[in-house]
Amino acid sequence: MAVKSAKESAEKTDNPATQWADQVKGLFEKYKLPGVDLEAIAEWQKKELEALNEASRQASEGISTLVKRRGEILEETLQEWQVAVKEASASGEGLSKQGEAARERLKKAMSNVRELAELEVKAHSDAWKVLQERLQENMSNLQNLIQPKK
Repeated sequence: MAVKSAKESAEKTDNPATQWADQVKGLFEKYKLPGVDLEAIAEWQKKELEALNEASRQASEGISTLVKRRGEILEETLQEWQVAVKEASASGEGLSKQGEAARERLKKAMSNVRELAELEVKAHSDAWKVLQERLQENMSNLQNLIQPKK
């Protein structure tokens, strides 16, 4: 049991959201604001920071995936073009065959652009979803905080 509480204590002190929430709570206690639920405000702000952190993490992962895939696509394209140029010059193939190869490369390029756009949209929407969920929670919390206590 002592190990768990020590671990929880270490996690609590390492978490910037928890540290900040504790600082805010300390300020409210210092200035003794009557009728203010310090625990609720501290928890609210902690959740705010956690949501921002999660949105940032998801956006970062999405951008990393996008950048990686762009690099892969560029490498594939350059390899294909290199092969096509070598084949065209070595075989002396006609313009119609080169035109067909160009059309195929264009189709693939369009497919790649579509894939990259989808990755980018997913990265942004995943991060935005986290923020939207937190905003919904904020509205509920705000309604609860401003209602008179019975």
